[in-house]
Amino acid sequence: MAAFTNQLSKQIADRIRLLRLNQEWSQREVAARAEIPLATYRLFETTGKISLERLLRVATALHRSQDFENLFAPPPIRSIDDLVDKRPKRKRGRSVTV
Repeated sequence: MAAFTNQLSKQIADRIRLLRLNQEWSQREVAARAEIPLATYRLFETTGKISLERLLRVATALHRSQDFENLFAPPPIRSIDDLVDKRPKRKRGRSVTV
């Protein structure tokens, strides 16, 4: 699983790098617009490692915050039964021993 998440985070960083280059912005400019340290932004483009809050700031600086609006959205309603009793089934997750 770690390999998958590392690969995905690097792909996201590569896509953001392309967005930055298409706008002809330097790394310094994106970091300044996102109000994050330049070193943090450079590390992100290189490794894909960044906090969620800072990733959202970068997306906002690049005018792509709408890309996050449907992330983890509830599934679409397919029937009337889906509308009945929409209360969460559990308030806490079950402990799983790995």
